[in-house]
Amino acid sequence: MILVAGGTGRLGTIVVRGLVDRGLDVRVVTRDPKRGAHLAADHVEVVTGDVRDRVSLERATAGIDVVLSAVHGFLGPRGTSPATVDRDGNANLIDATRASGADLVLMSTVGASAHSPMELFRMKYAAEQHAAGSGPRTTVVRATAFLELWIELLEQTASRSGRPLVFGGGDNSINFVSVIDVAAVVERAITDPTTRGQILEIGGPGNHTFNELAHAVQTAAGRTSAARHVPRPVLHLMAHSIGRAKPELGRQARAALVMDRLDLTFDPTPIHCRYPDLPTTSLADVLARPPVAHPC
Repeated sequence: MILVAGGTGRLGTIVVRGLVDRGLDVRVVTRDPKRGAHLAADHVEVVTGDVRDRVSLERATAGIDVVLSAVHGFLGPRGTSPATVDRDGNANLIDATRASGADLVLMSTVGASAHSPMELFRMKYAAEQHAAGSGPRTTVVRATAFLELWIELLEQTASRSGRPLVFGGGDNSINFVSVIDVAAVVERAITDPTTRGQILEIGGPGNHTFNELAHAVQTAAGRTSAARHVPRPVLHLMAHSIGRAKPELGRQARAALVMDRLDLTFDPTPIHCRYPDLPTTSLADVLARPPVAHPC
């Protein structure tokens, strides 16, 4: 049986369905079982648990062969953050995985490093290091920014004014990857034990600026107006004023400042040479698909 933490989210939902299509039994652990209603199917068990609660994870990991951690705390409200979820929550899950004797597949991010200016990247790296020193046989899957997430955010900000909102100048090239491509790598990592002890990095076929992404979103929607921008000085102000009262907003502002300058390009050639059958989903492919409703 496979345990999926974060199985009700964008990536987890696709992975769960792919595993079920293979005839595998899947247990999804979630804080609110109602969020897993869309996963109802034969071979799927939804249980209550929280990566921040060690006791709940001991119950959830009982009788499990492989654990997938697809959790993240970047967009969470107060009490939910990269530190509490991506670092500490993953540490709890890693320890429970070791105690159960299961293998681990850990979702991380391309660029994860102890010295990254991005808090999320530092916390993901801390989880990687905890897994490396704690004993479970682990495959780390690092992905670039999820294309569907950023398209959705741009579409949401354009819903009223007709103009998507870009934080910063929007001219920095970033690699975006479709969650479809990431799910294919994750599913392979879960089902292929020869990947244990390895880091698999997956990115999309192209690097795009946020301005290019916004333009593509506008074109797909039949709109012609240009994106709006939040200037860097305003982002600095957000990070150090309202961001203190609402940590999630401060976190997003600080991340936007980094993403506006940091080299976030990526070449996905190595993973596709290793696994030629992996999907390669472009920006145009994602925009051509009908929108999918996500529970979270």
